[in-house]
Amino acid sequence: MKYLYRIYQLLIAAPLLIIITIVTALATIIGSTIGSAHFWGYWPGHVWSRWFMRILLLPVHTEGHENIDHKTSYVFVANHQGSFDIFLIYGYLGRNFKWMMKSELRKAPLIGKACESAGHIFVDKRGPKALQQTHDRAREVLQHGTSLVVFPEGQRTLTGEMGPFFRGAYQLADELQLPVVPITLNGPYHVLSRRRGPVNFVFWHPLSMTIHKPIAPIGKGPENIKNAMDLSREAIASGLKD
Repeated sequence: MKYLYRIYQLLIAAPLLIIITIVTALATIIGSTIGSAHFWGYWPGHVWSRWFMRILLLPVHTEGHENIDHKTSYVFVANHQGSFDIFLIYGYLGRNFKWMMKSELRKAPLIGKACESAGHIFVDKRGPKALQQTHDRAREVLQHGTSLVVFPEGQRTLTGEMGPFFRGAYQLADELQLPVVPITLNGPYHVLSRRRGPVNFVFWHPLSMTIHKPIAPIGKGPENIKNAMDLSREAIASGLKD
């Protein structure tokens, strides 16, 4: 079955995925330029992610949508298992949001331009001034009622286990007094892990996403930031499967 799945990827899935990726990027760029980036920056990517999963025959299970109030802005924080985290969240979170992503993605052909047009936030680590500009851009997005999705580990895991969390997302949530929503992702590490390299065959494996209850602010300042970090990490870890 493994080799049949690889043949399917080469002859059927890969050509289809290339086509829908190009169409999605162009729709995002053109739509965000002449229309609303709030709409065109989310819906093409949402549909693209769902089709990605279907074409690759990957089963997806989600739970916890009832924990989200669609009239509230959130800072969503998720563990970062692999590349397929993006498709899982984009396709199945069910909320319009902006990503915080590494600045290197801006250079990706077509996709980088699409992300820029959609209004996603590139994290610039070239110095304190660049980081402050990233922080200011994220604050602006959240103040306009849009939610934010962040991987607080900063990079995909090499082992399948969670790494240390960085404070940036929690500082934003603290500053704007927004609830933090932990998300547990299971499966992307087994589908396509960072360890296998940038180009490789996808492995068939079920995927799941658990949306935990929001963590409300308990005040403002270091104590609130630490509380949100500790509780979100505990919640994400509680949903991880061996």
